[in-house]
Amino acid sequence: MKRRWAVLPLMLAALAPLPAEAAPPSPDPWFGPDKALHFTVSAMLGSGVYGVSTYYTGSIPVRVALGAGVSITVGAAKELFDLTGAGSASWKDFTWDVIGTAFGVGIAVTLDVASRSSRPANAY
Repeated sequence: MKRRWAVLPLMLAALAPLPAEAAPPSPDPWFGPDKALHFTVSAMLGSGVYGVSTYYTGSIPVRVALGAGVSITVGAAKELFDLTGAGSASWKDFTWDVIGTAFGVGIAVTLDVASRSSRPANAY
């Protein structure tokens, strides 16, 4: 009887799965600290250019085009510069540039439209 129980640890060891190996971490994660910088700088640049453009044009579509155009151009130029070997180019970085641009310009448009008065200028 004791002999049967002695075989049990050997059977369990034979049937046990091999230890799983963890995959190495991604060198370019979607939510790394550099992605937050890409998002923030693009949002600030897009909304800032939109704000400055209010001094030069009254057209909201033109302001959006300027804010988004400048911000995305700077993000693309940075990634192209990284392709020359100065850094590590990443589509994920550029994706966060586009998301940040959309967020920043969207906030700028929202504040612009919300701050406009619904009363006629000569109502006083």
